[in-house]
Amino acid sequence: QVQLVESGGGSVQAGGSLRLSCIIPGYTISGRCMGWFRGKEREEVAVLGSDGSVRYTDSVKSRFFISRDNENTLLLQMNSLKPGDTDVYYCATGPPGDRCWFDYWGQGTQVTVSS
Repeated sequence: QVQLVESGGGSVQAGGSLRLSCIIPGYTISGRCMGWFRGKEREEVAVLGSDGSVRYTDSVKSRFFISRDNENTLLLQMNSLKPGDTDVYYCATGPPGDRCWFDYWGQGTQVTVSS
């Protein structure tokens, strides 16, 4: 069973920054499509394809940045945070390959932005 572990959530005032991290203990994240999602509806926030391509939901463009720190850590740099960004953030992935299948999920990390 592939399990993802997120960290880096917390409380911050509007305009502040947070950086979320995601690892898959025992596995490399290279060669996989990886994504960040939020909320009960699992809204897609940012996706990093196995080919290095990225996409963002409109509400976070130019504020959030998804990247891979090394073969084992996925990052989400969140800047200029707004109260509307408050939610539980999840990291997800699927089997290695070109397709973005999100079969495996972490437990989530809480992000709270106060005005």
